[in-house]
Amino acid sequence: MKNPSQIAISPILRGPRSAQWMLALIGASVLLSACTTPRTKPATVVDRSQAESVSSAAVVPTPPGYYRVKRGDTVLRIALDQGQSYRDIVRWNNLTDPNLIEVDQLLLVRPPAGKMTVKPLTSAAATPPTTSAPQKMAEQRMAPPADPKIEAVKPDAPPPGIRLSWPAKGKVVEDFIDGKNKGIDIAGKLGDPIQAASDGKVVYAGNSLRGYGNLVIVKHDNTYLTAYAHNRNLLVKEGDSVRKGQTIAEMGDTDANSVRLHFELRVNGKPVDPLPYLQ
Repeated sequence: MKNPSQIAISPILRGPRSAQWMLALIGASVLLSACTTPRTKPATVVDRSQAESVSSAAVVPTPPGYYRVKRGDTVLRIALDQGQSYRDIVRWNNLTDPNLIEVDQLLLVRPPAGKMTVKPLTSAAATPPTTSAPQKMAEQRMAPPADPKIEAVKPDAPPPGIRLSWPAKGKVVEDFIDGKNKGIDIAGKLGDPIQAASDGKVVYAGNSLRGYGNLVIVKHDNTYLTAYAHNRNLLVKEGDSVRKGQTIAEMGDTDANSVRLHFELRVNGKPVDPLPYLQ
């Protein structure tokens, strides 16, 4: 039997053309396999950013009386912005740890049905001080109607207001600017007395609110709240009842670049210019 290596090669594959034939056969085989191999379907690209924006746009509206937590919020700041005691918010929402709140969490920021909040210690039904308008309106109320058979109608009566005493003696060095400065800043000397602007209850006394330093917050009724910031020492504690003109702190420069009192008035949680209310 002949050795396989000695088997005669067909004349067709001998000679210089054999290599060309072999290459041609290999090329044809590759082309056939390429034609029969199924093409891979291209991957579908999903625009997740668009999906996320649609998802966030479909957020359920915040119900009345609730607040939806945003990134960076704290219970204390939410309470100040809503004109509430932070302990009330903790209690109304059954928070076991007020430091653990989550983004998009709904918090009840108004008293539940049947619940009462801080009552005013004295009546604060006076209208906010303006020029001569309140006096003129009072005179109109006192004057009898032209026709006794027709009752005087007084639409758009001004809402109840509050009159505040100056919380410190000194020059106003920073005015209230809506969206920038939420109150006024009064300059003074280190240790100057800081006084409660009206009767009320201390709902916070501490230094946990960034930018305010040693802070006292007094709630006067269910509408009005005042804040006293940058103090050196606090002379009251949470839960204390205070009287108008009572010294509650000493002026300082905590979280401030100079000795001053930062004083805020909140009406239903919204900061307003306190100057028209100060006597």
